[in-house]
Amino acid sequence: MTTPARPRIGLSTSSVFPESTAHAFSWAAALGYDAVEVMVGIDALSQQTSAVQQLSEHHGVPISAVHAPCLLFTQRVWGTEPWGKLERSAQMAQEVGAEVVVVHPPFRWQRDYARDFVNGIAALENSTGIAFAVENMYPWKASAKRGLPMYLPGWDPSEEPYANTTVDLSHAAIAGDDVVEMAKRLGPRLRHVHLTDGSGSAKDEHLVPGRGAMDAAGFLRHLAQVGFAGEVVLEINTRRCSTVEERAEDLRESLAFARTHLGLDDAPADQPAAGADGTTT
Repeated sequence: MTTPARPRIGLSTSSVFPESTAHAFSWAAALGYDAVEVMVGIDALSQQTSAVQQLSEHHGVPISAVHAPCLLFTQRVWGTEPWGKLERSAQMAQEVGAEVVVVHPPFRWQRDYARDFVNGIAALENSTGIAFAVENMYPWKASAKRGLPMYLPGWDPSEEPYANTTVDLSHAAIAGDDVVEMAKRLGPRLRHVHLTDGSGSAKDEHLVPGRGAMDAAGFLRHLAQVGFAGEVVLEINTRRCSTVEERAEDLRESLAFARTHLGLDDAPADQPAAGADGTTT
């Protein structure tokens, strides 16, 4: 009898910022995460395919996805031409064995890039064999009452014919979106999840799941019910952690939350926490 597919639970390297990409692999290995998502960012190591591959091999943790450098503060990482960034992200994914590149929709001012974004993403998937999972975003609030549509063709990927998508619970909290309903609209096109939480404020909070208002537990139970077998990646903000122990607890709590509500309690028990220098404690 074939064992049904089950999602892997990964750790985004952004979850340990301001610690490095190298530290993220140490945390993932020590705490028992199944995989790592590499956020290509200002950390020079994250931009080097050979370096992240060596980290993956050293810690015995596979790379589940590459997050393309499409944030405001990574606009100059790997140059400024957006399609070139995506091609390079796909190349990294191919070389490290990841099947997914996470990408945000274009900013409104990137009109040339946005004009053919939907067709361009489909063409890249066909040419590279990599799934470009377009992530849900949110309006930017100019005031308490007014939101600006800062993304083209839009922040909700369920409104476009993307073959692969990402749902991020913190982004959905800002937009006031119901993530279960979004997942239902996406159906099998939901390939990737950024598991986090949000209170519904205008800030992109990336809270530990369960500490916000998004019913992250109910969302995971929905994924389990429909047999979701994609990647679930913890993308939380631990920048306010004042000690290594506090960061360890946030990362451990997030992993346990995911396992519990996805019904994966038979997964390996938590491992000893990793210290800031990459050693276990």
